[in-house]
Amino acid sequence: MKLPSLKIGDLVAAVPIIQGGMGIGVSMSSLASAVANQGGIGIISTAQVGYMEEDFETNNKEANIRGLINQIRKARSISPNGIIGVNIMVAMNNYKEMVLTSVKEKIDLIISGAGLPMDLPEMVKGSATKAVPIVSSGRAAALISKVWDKRYSYVPDAVVVEGPKAGGHLGFNLEQLGDIENHEVTDIVKEVMDALKPYEEKYNKKIPVIAAGGVYTGDDIAKCLKAGAAGVQMATRFVATDECDADIEFKKAYINSKEEDIEIVKSPVGMPGRAVRNKFLDKVDQGGIQVKRCFNCIKTCDPKSTPYCITKALVEAVKGNVDDGLIFTGTNSYKIDKIIPVKELMKELVTEAEAAL
Repeated sequence: MKLPSLKIGDLVAAVPIIQGGMGIGVSMSSLASAVANQGGIGIISTAQVGYMEEDFETNNKEANIRGLINQIRKARSISPNGIIGVNIMVAMNNYKEMVLTSVKEKIDLIISGAGLPMDLPEMVKGSATKAVPIVSSGRAAALISKVWDKRYSYVPDAVVVEGPKAGGHLGFNLEQLGDIENHEVTDIVKEVMDALKPYEEKYNKKIPVIAAGGVYTGDDIAKCLKAGAAGVQMATRFVATDECDADIEFKKAYINSKEEDIEIVKSPVGMPGRAVRNKFLDKVDQGGIQVKRCFNCIKTCDPKSTPYCITKALVEAVKGNVDDGLIFTGTNSYKIDKIIPVKELMKELVTEAEAAL
């Protein structure tokens, strides 16, 4: 059976795969445009997106805005007909600036998590940019939809449902993360679809639900589609590609990881995260790493008490200094054994999924 396209309003992706946003700097214009050129939806992470700008440390706010504009325009130049989106964390202090800049640059969609994006419709309404919240439960989907409906007469254009097997920051407590096999994303997909149904009827609008977290193979994609998802979001699998924007040493850290190396870690964001055990995390466990410079990036972070600076930790990792950085990952990075082009990966996933369907 041929894979269905993914329709988000007037956006139609030939392949129902969204490449998840990975920051800092792991999914930028190179990766996003490569995925978009293969019929999927490419996502640029806006988390400290200006980290390569010369004045990043001295003029952080403007560097990030400039960096975001540069990345969006570069992705557009490589994939003029593809669908390009951005991932913007609600927990970021520059959240509003990143959203407004993305809308001004006519980005196709904004995917927003690490908090509830209650004010997102106010910033995208009247534009062609689609608003896509990330949720981890039917309850969260119902709450966001209720608030958006009441305040803005607006409902999500799509919803990403992130299960507990995802990488990076996670919307689950430690007890749930310790029992991930009994918290399948396909079960949460059904909860979210039920929560969205009244709003679909009220607005006479289909709200596609996208499954994320632990989606690794074409079989996984088929399983999610059979559960009712309109598409999937995948991040970890795209790290080990030629076009991924991270340094080769970051990619090798995935390839060299073992299943027991992948664990839940504390994050200054205030949410648990999933990362690869390395020398950096050993230092954190031994008493933390003193914050010498604060980038004022996260609303919930207190530089006086935080175990480490997440900006510095993620920048070091993406630049290839993996012993001194935080390597976020999903549960399946240990399965990766080689680096391949995005085109080859997409072809493999589509072939597997179609066979499974």
